[in-house]
Amino acid sequence: MALFDNLTIFILLTLGSYLLGSISFGLIISRTLNLGDLRSIGSGNTGATNVLRTGNKKAAFFTLLLDAGKGALVVYLGTSFFDSFTVNFMALAVFIGHLFPVWQKFKGGKGVATLFGIALVISFSAGLLTCLTWLLVAVVFRKSSLSALLGALFIPLWLWVFNEPGFIVLFSLLNVFVFIKHKENIKRLIDGTETNISFVRRS
Repeated sequence: MALFDNLTIFILLTLGSYLLGSISFGLIISRTLNLGDLRSIGSGNTGATNVLRTGNKKAAFFTLLLDAGKGALVVYLGTSFFDSFTVNFMALAVFIGHLFPVWQKFKGGKGVATLFGIALVISFSAGLLTCLTWLLVAVVFRKSSLSALLGALFIPLWLWVFNEPGFIVLFSLLNVFVFIKHKENIKRLIDGTETNISFVRRS
C-alpha cells in the first residue's frame, strides 16, 4: 500500500507541475490588455519575447516574471518537501507544460524563462550566473536568441561549479528542448539574418 501511495503522489505531483506549466501567462496577459492573439504574431509562441513584439514592454516583463515564477515555484515546493528524484521530474514536467501546454493545443513558449526560474531555485548562484551570461551575451552580440541559447548551455557547467551534480542531467535534457524550440533562430543566426535587440528606447 505504501508503494502505491508513493506512486500516486509522484504521479499527482508530476501532473500538477505539468498543468501549472501549461498556464500560458503571455496569452492571458496579451488578451487582458487587448494586445492581439500571440499565436498570430511573430513566431506564434506565447513567451515573453513574442509578447515584446506587441510593443508592450510591461506585458513582456510580467510574462517573463510569471513564466520564470511557475518554474521556480514548482521546484521550491519540490525541494522543500520531496527528494531530488521527484524534484527532477517535477521540474521536467513544469518545463514541458510550458513548451507544450494542453490548454493551447500543445503550442507554448520556448522555455527559457521557465528554465532560468528552475535554475535559480536549484542553485541561486548557478541561476544568477546564468542570468548574467544571458545579459553579457545580449549586450555584446545584441541577439536575444543567442543569449538564451548560451545562457541555457552554460547551466550544467555552473551547476557543476557550485556542486549540484544531481541536476546536470536534467538541464542537459531541458537544453535539448530549448535548442529544438530555437531551431529557426539558429538558422537565422547562421545566415546572419537574426534581428537585434535594443537596450535604448527610441524616441
